[in-house]
Amino acid sequence: MHGVKLFTGVAVSVLLTALAGPTPALADTIEAALVRSYQNNPQLNAQRAQVRSTDENVPQALSGYRPKVNVTLGTGYQYQDIQAAQKASPINGVPQSNSASLNVTQTLYNGNQTANKTRAAESQVSGSREALRVLEQTVLLQAATVYMDYLRDAATLEVQRSNVRVLEQTLKQTRDRFNVGEVTRTDVAQSEAQLAAGRTQELTAESNLTTTRANFRRIIGNEPVALAPGSPVDRFLPKTLPSAVSLSLVENPNVTASMYGIDVNYLQVKINEGALLPTVTVQAAVSTAYQQTLTVFRTNTASAIATASIPIFQGGAEYSLIRQSKENLAQQRLNLETTRDQTRANLVQAWGQLEAGKAQVQSAQAQVTASEIALNGVREEAKAGQRTTLDVLNAQQALVNARVALVTAQHDRVVASYSVLSAVGRLAPQVLGLNTTVYDPSVHYQQVRDSWVGVRTPDGR
Repeated sequence: MHGVKLFTGVAVSVLLTALAGPTPALADTIEAALVRSYQNNPQLNAQRAQVRSTDENVPQALSGYRPKVNVTLGTGYQYQDIQAAQKASPINGVPQSNSASLNVTQTLYNGNQTANKTRAAESQVSGSREALRVLEQTVLLQAATVYMDYLRDAATLEVQRSNVRVLEQTLKQTRDRFNVGEVTRTDVAQSEAQLAAGRTQELTAESNLTTTRANFRRIIGNEPVALAPGSPVDRFLPKTLPSAVSLSLVENPNVTASMYGIDVNYLQVKINEGALLPTVTVQAAVSTAYQQTLTVFRTNTASAIATASIPIFQGGAEYSLIRQSKENLAQQRLNLETTRDQTRANLVQAWGQLEAGKAQVQSAQAQVTASEIALNGVREEAKAGQRTTLDVLNAQQALVNARVALVTAQHDRVVASYSVLSAVGRLAPQVLGLNTTVYDPSVHYQQVRDSWVGVRTPDGR
């Protein structure tokens, strides 16, 4: 009976510490773990750099509105041998020739290609921001999952360790009873076999916890120490499945990124069509040349020329590009429908897992309570000779399984709530209220959008 109290008390304390107990003063929390992942995850920081790179597409497109200025400088020597008709002797020499010219070219019209390229670049920026949101949600979901994985595996390991301690005590009691003739050698062998199986389960739990610890370090960035309980995020979820589906089709970043992809492909059609329209440019030039010849010391010239170029036929490639871009647009529209269907399916699946998780927690708690009562009853009956040692061992293993099932159900319950929030498209620091500075990609965009010159990035590189 002493062994039963030891096992039950330890198992309950593990679950309370890992899943429902008071938070230690210096305990790590799931919110703090999410903050570290959000700030330090290298994959996420790499994607932010990719967004900043995409921002530069806009000033590159806007450069089509701006003049192009070139300065040309020249110097050298040239030999001249001039035979004058009126003179008997020739004029010859090797004068130095110096020249400088300034050319300014401004495009006035190019079939609206510059305007469409700018709009396409802006859509690419918006699409890259949605891709960043996708990765942010992925990283936060991974962090929440591995946090709960560690709680689950740590609690499971402690349950298995306490089970081994109880089985060792049970084996000792069985041997003592065998020595006085109360039980047979078979009872001792059954206790020994159950203890060996318990130690195997303990070693398996240790291995699982070691793997989870490595994943925790990889995703969150530090070793897990004194983790506080994790709780569901149901308060941020829509109340019903239909409302969640409707919201996901609007806010899920996979859907919105696909929408921006349609804009980019539509504008690419317009850009390719613009290549069939005339191009009008104005070019102004100023030049001066010194000592061009022995008889001419300096020459100054200035010009302003307007040019209209009308494409007639360029080999047919321009028409092929238009047809190709139209097919790409049609493909992207179909991809949007596929993305919406996948998003809806993911949400329904996550929602079902969440509802099942709630029921599984209640069922597992009832299973633990019933298993505790059953184990106590079997032990009392065994004392009266109405139960065998094997009955006691089986009842004890049933309690172990119930404890592990409860830990797993509570883990799945929390992870499922984060999965639903991600499927909706709202797994973000702003929604969760995380204590961190939220990365705003529009800051860098505004810094570089209207930049005409300069090779240094806004952060000084």
